[in-house]
Amino acid sequence: MAEDRTLVTVAVLGGTGKEGSGLAARWALHGYHVIIGSREAEKAQNRAAELNESLGGAYLVGMDNISAAQQANLVVLTVPYSAHRATLESVKDQLVGKILVDVTVPLAPPKVRSVSIPEGKAAALEAQAFLGDGVKVVAAFQNVSAEKLVDPAVTVDCDVLITGDDADAKAEVTRLVEAAGMRAVDAGLLVNAIAVEALTPVLLYINKKYNVHGSGIRITGI
Repeated sequence: MAEDRTLVTVAVLGGTGKEGSGLAARWALHGYHVIIGSREAEKAQNRAAELNESLGGAYLVGMDNISAAQQANLVVLTVPYSAHRATLESVKDQLVGKILVDVTVPLAPPKVRSVSIPEGKAAALEAQAFLGDGVKVVAAFQNVSAEKLVDPAVTVDCDVLITGDDADAKAEVTRLVEAAGMRAVDAGLLVNAIAVEALTPVLLYINKKYNVHGSGIRITGI
């Protein structure tokens, strides 16, 4: 039986996208109360309705990002890097005292298969610096292909590297990883997000080079 997580509310900001929608559906089926967040409440509500129809139940609700972040215990950020700072600015006050799971990868289109190091070295580090010590930022899910998350009944055959400076926050995110059907691997302090985020364009290159969809990371020896 799945662990009862009904008292934990997760807001997925940028949840109308493929990555956010896939994670949201998996968490909702595992017992979490999940809110789809978007800049426009109507867009979030429409996406939540679509997901509920595909899942066969009233599992998710949709709200604007600010309302979603306000009501959540855990907030997951799944927006493109171009929207990263603006989204954080819009919900900064609502994140105080909470865990932020940053899924963002600093890709630089059109060269998405080449590593791009941002000014703050990693999107997650930039988030922590901007939000301050009142928010516990954890980086995770950067190396998981959205294509692998679409069907919540399918097990995703890859590991999720988790980085963060707070052990309790990483433990909570570990439960999120397991609820989404993957294995969590503690990859150290938040500064290590530099390396984890940089792996994503490498995986995108591998996908194209070997004509595969959704290559991932698997840690051996554990």
